[in-house]
Amino acid sequence: MADLPAGESAAPATELYCGVDLGASATKVVLVDASGAMVGSDVRPSGVDYRAAAVAGLEAALQQAGHAGARPARTVATGYGRDNVGFADERRTEIQCHGVGAYHHVQRAMTVVDIGGQDNKVIRLDEAGHRLHFRMNRKCAAGTGAFLEEIALRLDLPVGALDALAAASSVAVQLSSFCTVFAKTEILAHLRRGVPVGAIVRGAFASVVSRVVEMDPLPGEVVLTGGVVAHNPTVAVLLEERLGRAVVVPPHPQLAGALGAALIARQATDRSEPEGSDA
Repeated sequence: MADLPAGESAAPATELYCGVDLGASATKVVLVDASGAMVGSDVRPSGVDYRAAAVAGLEAALQQAGHAGARPARTVATGYGRDNVGFADERRTEIQCHGVGAYHHVQRAMTVVDIGGQDNKVIRLDEAGHRLHFRMNRKCAAGTGAFLEEIALRLDLPVGALDALAAASSVAVQLSSFCTVFAKTEILAHLRRGVPVGAIVRGAFASVVSRVVEMDPLPGEVVLTGGVVAHNPTVAVLLEERLGRAVVVPPHPQLAGALGAALIARQATDRSEPEGSDA
């Protein structure tokens, strides 16, 4: 396999299975053992060198798992940049991997909502974890992590400061436009009127929720995953308010796709999908 980290000549660590979710914004790596338990993980910016990000993520996850320099028995890659994971044995779609990762935690019928850096996914699964339906939003950054990054830039705030501001505000200013460009103009107008920053940020979170609900009615139990909810749990609170019922946020929600890929590697399943069937 190409692009293995240092130690590529070592024998495979047969008890380890790797999943790499290489997104446009972040690269996520998960290692599971023979029982399917997560034993190592890593999240890092994808940057401009996707291959290097994947290799560095694997090295860090192996170090965390206590197997530095080893080679996983099998690796499955997914995500926007999955073709850049040179050490992958197989590649699977984001839809399949996110479904498997979410079902691992919530083993019943559900609607998975993944809010990522560049796109949103809504995936409906039946009681057995089989996919019934899915939708993706890739045409606009509105409703994604990229939208919130732009809002933070406009407010001259670090992205990591947004959630505390939103959580502390009891008011959410309404942003009438889902378009990132026009929303920034609205934000400037709110600032000129002296609207508290927390109310603006909470309004931006509410607009993310609105964009997701526009995609799909979100029936049944909702499981919320992705980097946006991992770093901004207030988004989950606002979605619960919008739906009028509780939503499930699994452990490590940003790792759902990589976990699903690792579990597929462990199962060596025959149930495959053609590449490129995400949309």
